[in-house]
Amino acid sequence: MDFSDSFRIVNLVVAVIMVLGGISQFITDPGFQSIIIGAYVIVFGLAVALLEFQIPAQVSRYASFMFSFVGRGIFYVFVGSVVLNGGWMRIVAGSVIGAVGLAYVALEFVPSVEPPANMREADAGWGAEQV
Repeated sequence: MDFSDSFRIVNLVVAVIMVLGGISQFITDPGFQSIIIGAYVIVFGLAVALLEFQIPAQVSRYASFMFSFVGRGIFYVFVGSVVLNGGWMRIVAGSVIGAVGLAYVALEFVPSVEPPANMREADAGWGAEQV
């Protein structure tokens, strides 16, 4: 079955939640560490959203983990755990991002579900490098 549109919507929702979680870092705790963490989370959210519309060549070369369910899932779990602190809004945002990440990791082991087209762009096999 082709779930490309569903995965695109889920990834865009996760990107919006990442950006909102990063913004909430600025609002609730305006310390230096929170500003840095918030900036990183916002950049990660914008990058995830960009990958749904356009795939820059550098991303497929240096961040090829974003093109597999396991890689993207672990990335989402990481970002979810970074967001997961403080107030209830960040706890909800981090939990949703982490849950989507765990679902993506689980989808890697379901043979009937294929990755969407934008996650297959850089799939040249494990360890394959363009020379």
